[in-house]
Amino acid sequence: MTVIVTGCAGFIGSNLVERLLEKGYDVVGIDCFTDYYSRKIKERNVSGFVDEITFIEKDILDVDVAIIKDVDVIFHLAAQAGVRASWGEEFEIYTRNNILTTQRLLEACKKYGIVKFVYTSSSSVYGNVNELPMREDMYPKPFSPYGVTKLAAENLCELYRMNFGIPAISLRYFTVYGERQRPDMAFHRFIRAMMDGREIVIYGDGKQTRDFTYVGDVVDATIKAAESDAVGVFNIGGGSRVELIEAVREIERAVGVEAKIRFEGAKKGDVRDTYADITKAKEELGYKPRVKLGEGIRREVEWIEENIGVLKG
Repeated sequence: MTVIVTGCAGFIGSNLVERLLEKGYDVVGIDCFTDYYSRKIKERNVSGFVDEITFIEKDILDVDVAIIKDVDVIFHLAAQAGVRASWGEEFEIYTRNNILTTQRLLEACKKYGIVKFVYTSSSSVYGNVNELPMREDMYPKPFSPYGVTKLAAENLCELYRMNFGIPAISLRYFTVYGERQRPDMAFHRFIRAMMDGREIVIYGDGKQTRDFTYVGDVVDATIKAAESDAVGVFNIGGGSRVELIEAVREIERAVGVEAKIRFEGAKKGDVRDTYADITKAKEELGYKPRVKLGEGIRREVEWIEENIGVLKG
């Protein structure tokens, strides 16, 4: 089976490609190395497999979509990431990279056909909810421009599925962490700061909660989604709700130092709590998160230690 992975040099995308190759898939990887963070980090992400895949370094909007004719599955992970950066003039980048790219791929699927279109969405589509855990049948009310664009792309997947029969499935990832996590994400920033003896900044009181999900579990769910007959929307979470300050304690244990913490006001767009109801994913995809928070953080710390030269460069 031949698959396309967009965003193949990113945090989750590169982990996904490695697992797909292990399972015997032929992979076409697309990535344009956007400048959201260092190109060197993304090059390190793909260094172990770039010679084993067909790699296309292009913006999705510039790719000849006729390549889809010979592809069975599209894993669409490419996106403009970041809740806090999605305000103001930057919103144009989010609409282009999160909405227009998705529409272009779906149009190509309509023209050439596809066995499965797997879109990677986000828990950000829910916004602040009055009831936990978050269920797929809840009315989504994004709390950030980023969440708006992820929901819009989700809606496009559903529209093309219902109108043109494209077998699309959208996976709402909940706070993914682990090896190759982006340098702007909280765990990565906290780990690096603690290693260097610098203080970490927590926005809010630290009692906000997240459903932290290990990247290996996310990759497992993503492949199961492609291999299943399921369509529609699914939560992919880690199976537990943890206060941010408790996650910091886990990082302290993994790094072996006590964190120097400075608290600041909450940032615009940050939701108070997330917690996924993953019943649907368990029943229809056979998904089961396996890696506990402490173990996942330990693995991320080890990866950062091993790659600190690239990360600092």
